[in-house]
Amino acid sequence: MTGDQTDTTSSVFHHDDQGNPIGHTSHDNEAVSESRMSAYWSANLKFLGVLLVVWFAVSFGAGIIFVDTLDQYSFLGFPLGFWFAQQGAIYVFVVLIFSYVIGMNRIDKAHGVDDDDESSPAAGGNA
Repeated sequence: MTGDQTDTTSSVFHHDDQGNPIGHTSHDNEAVSESRMSAYWSANLKFLGVLLVVWFAVSFGAGIIFVDTLDQYSFLGFPLGFWFAQQGAIYVFVVLIFSYVIGMNRIDKAHGVDDDDESSPAAGGNA
């Protein structure tokens, strides 16, 4: 950096009295061990894998691959394979979105990386 340039990184972010960026907690600044993060990402990827298997089974399995077999049954007056391809998959995808949010919040809390630190200044508590 030349002499006429100044370091503006400290003026870009607003900080609270403890020097933490506003909107972040001191928890964000903690060093997290590599084994702890490895366990977190392992749980994260396993959960995503399960959701992707469900997504594949519904979208490709029920809607394309097994549609002829499922069409032997009816649901609300429609062949089941057709219903899954047109309506059922959408319902399952919405359930997958909510499952992802709930599941990731649980994984975050279990591994101590959640954002719900009630004692943080950003959450209105006394730190």
